[in-house]
Amino acid sequence: MLLTVVAFVVALGLLIAVHEYGHYRVAVACGVKVLRFSIGFGKPLLRWKRPGSDTEFTISALPLGGYVRMLDEREAPVAEGERHLAFNTQPLRARAAIVAAGPLANLLLAVLLYALVNWSGVQEPRAVLASPVAGSIAQQAGLRGGELVLAQGGEGEEVTPVRSFEDLRWALTRAALDGENLQLTVQRRPGAAEQQVVLPLSGMDVSEADASLFRRIGIAGPWTRPVIGGVAPGGAAERAGLQSGDLVLRVGTVDIVDGVQLRETIRAQVRDGQSLASSWRIERGGRTLELTVTPDVVQEGEASVGRVGAYVGAAPEMLQVRYGPIEGLVLGAQRTWEVSVLTLRMMGRMVIGEASLKNLSGPLTIADYAGRSASMGLSQYLAFLALISVSLGVLNLLPLPVLDGGHLMYYLWEGVTGRGVSEAWMERLQRGGVALLLMMMTIALFNDITRLFG
Repeated sequence: MLLTVVAFVVALGLLIAVHEYGHYRVAVACGVKVLRFSIGFGKPLLRWKRPGSDTEFTISALPLGGYVRMLDEREAPVAEGERHLAFNTQPLRARAAIVAAGPLANLLLAVLLYALVNWSGVQEPRAVLASPVAGSIAQQAGLRGGELVLAQGGEGEEVTPVRSFEDLRWALTRAALDGENLQLTVQRRPGAAEQQVVLPLSGMDVSEADASLFRRIGIAGPWTRPVIGGVAPGGAAERAGLQSGDLVLRVGTVDIVDGVQLRETIRAQVRDGQSLASSWRIERGGRTLELTVTPDVVQEGEASVGRVGAYVGAAPEMLQVRYGPIEGLVLGAQRTWEVSVLTLRMMGRMVIGEASLKNLSGPLTIADYAGRSASMGLSQYLAFLALISVSLGVLNLLPLPVLDGGHLMYYLWEGVTGRGVSEAWMERLQRGGVALLLMMMTIALFNDITRLFG
């Protein structure tokens, strides 16, 4: 719990500080007088000024945002001798640059963070496939468990190496959201000839970019040994006599070859909301045993699925993914672009009703992911920070009146028509923007509570 809180506070503080520093740095460069640079809202807890500076730096009580307050005639009277220092008297290009600098700072931070991950290296699962989910797109396309994915793309598209299972996840997500088929180059076994397999993803109805998407495609995870891990007290696994380290050989009449297949088999042990008992053949200490296991039934959305109260599947085979200075930076910029495009695409699909609003996440989910990534190591935490930084940058560029993108929308209108948005219209738009933002925050918080406690 403490790690989650610390990781969340550090993430929030860093991303807000970088965002506001973007505004501040460009404002100063444009000759605008900055009165206050604040991380957080409300009552200042700490405040200081640098020698020779008019800017007051503060850390305030509510750390859910920040602001840069500039000299502005619309907020308070400005002395005639300082009018040239006011934000509202600056040329249109300067005002637009100051507003855009915050989101752009977050995107540049993401490039740097992804580059740091690429340079330092990160442990990722090898792109060895588990058995495809029965009846899935992957199974029908001819993919098999144990195959190594070497590359993606082809048939007129650029062929990109797949270095790890994370690369494969990204390729699957992009193709599914774009509604495009995906060609994979696979190797059945070491030394075997390479083969091309096309996943027909163009007809998929993609409403949520979560684990269910990969399950529907049929590639639910990397290959792992079907071993029982930690057994929860009072769960179905403990009641049946399963122990940590048991190797599962068969469930009912199904021969088990990997951890993902075992998880999917357990999930399917439910009929009409009732769990189905099945005979499990396991190997323990060189002996073969038969146990009867009756999974617990849990709800996942509208579906009832089986769970046994144990970690299923050994750790996948990992590899160290590391890149050189130039390649790492280029790939950092590429990943930032990809995440930005996917974020905008998913937001667009939510607006037109093609994607579920369940994709919205709020502070509780972000805090949970912050703690999880921090517990996995520095590289994973940096990758998490990069992802959230991209999301913050993209969100602030949306043309909503209360966001930076809304102000840029005003400036676009001013540039096209030669006149600014009237105060009356600006007030109406601000009210509408606040209402829309509050609605989005409420939905995100509801999703958080449902995910974590539902």
